[in-house]
Amino acid sequence: MVIHALLAASLAFTALPAQAAAVDCARVKCLALTFDDGPGKHTPALLKALSKAGAKATFFLVGKRVEERPEVARQIVARGHAIGNHTYSHASLPAHSDNEILDELKVTQEVIEDVTGRRPTMFRPPYGHTDERVLALAAQTELAQILWTDTTLDWSLRDTKKIKATVLKSARRDGVILMHDVVPQTVQVMPEILKELKKRGYHLVTVPTMLRGKGPTPGESYF
Repeated sequence: MVIHALLAASLAFTALPAQAAAVDCARVKCLALTFDDGPGKHTPALLKALSKAGAKATFFLVGKRVEERPEVARQIVARGHAIGNHTYSHASLPAHSDNEILDELKVTQEVIEDVTGRRPTMFRPPYGHTDERVLALAAQTELAQILWTDTTLDWSLRDTKKIKATVLKSARRDGVILMHDVVPQTVQVMPEILKELKKRGYHLVTVPTMLRGKGPTPGESYF
């Protein structure tokens, strides 16, 4: 019990500086980098790169992978990044029944909360597959849907130069870029990407920071 209490206190303390130093995206040029499908074996290296650059990101976590790498999920939260639900098994939600969709979301909520002490308020549908039924069921789970403005298709490119070029071409104010922390080439080139984005004047923030206190609202879809 004492260990759990100390862990919870440590996570809360670590996250406070990021909240206190929140960026006002109404005044500065913001960009949200988001990473799906983790946590994976390359995620710790990505977290180091983000920390070195003073950047914050949003991670949409797969429930079964949180169970496989709970310590990495805790690191994501401890370093002040935002987290979201990416279902338990990376399922294409519209192809499933109402109860199956609710299970995918609810089980993941419980897994993430048990491991990190945080209950997500956002979810991202795997493959971007969604519809009004999925959105209504997400509302029952108190989740807002977060999509994206641009995707790198890094899982297909698998090339550091192409991934970097795609990110830099896609970058725009208040943009939300989809990447994957399970793609090694994305993690490898991230220090270069972060350096160039900061040179271009971007503040790299979480999705909640991007929303400027206007959400996320359960059952609503953003971006």
